[in-house]
Amino acid sequence: MKFWCEAIAITQRILIELLRRRRSLIFWIIFPISILLINGFVLAESMQLSTQEGFAYAAPSTLVGAALFFSCLGGSVATVVSEREQQTLKRLFISPLSGTSYFLGIFLAHSCIGFGQTLIIYTIAAFWGTTFKGSVFLGAIIILMSIIAYVGLGFILGTQLARRTEDVNSLVAAFGVPLLILGGAFFPIRFLPETLLDLAKINPIYHMNQALLAVSTQGDNVQDIASHFQFLSGFTLMMILGGWFSYRRMVMLEKRL
Repeated sequence: MKFWCEAIAITQRILIELLRRRRSLIFWIIFPISILLINGFVLAESMQLSTQEGFAYAAPSTLVGAALFFSCLGGSVATVVSEREQQTLKRLFISPLSGTSYFLGIFLAHSCIGFGQTLIIYTIAAFWGTTFKGSVFLGAIIILMSIIAYVGLGFILGTQLARRTEDVNSLVAAFGVPLLILGGAFFPIRFLPETLLDLAKINPIYHMNQALLAVSTQGDNVQDIASHFQFLSGFTLMMILGGWFSYRRMVMLEKRL
């Protein structure tokens, strides 16, 4: 109970700070909306689909491949780096707050942002008649695993590779943009050549995208997406463990300074 109370307090602090600054939240709203509109109309025109079908295919890719990537992965990297630069971590270490609470607080804060983006994207897609055909519960699990995986990876990159705030953009661009393209975030993977398609199958964004796309547009169940679900489950577990050990290592290093 103590962990959850402290984690919720950390979540509230991060969200209140974002609300005061407003700029990041506004950009995280504008970005997925613009990508959804572009993807929806391009897919409808290029694949000779109705506008409704175009937005149905565009919504899952825009959500897990673009919106959650930048808010949950880029956002968690930026949070860790900025708090280290502002010496917030050192102040937290001399307080009774536990490291587990801090880790959970950052995850909950970015989960709130991620599910907020989910509501925005599917509300706009619904304006063009798009509906979520599969299990909403299964879709929520896929989205939650995607958020956990992104935040865990954000902890690893933020603690191991990013030293200053200026490093965040170059780090996210260097690792992220190729993965987004190979994962089908900006165009369908059927346009990829065979060699790149084989490479895409070891890309977690590809499995997030394909799993949510199948559930959202075709109503598939967990057996139908078993290979994507298993890959995503394993990757999520790895990112939880990797993020936690990276966080503990950062704590030990910061305490020595």
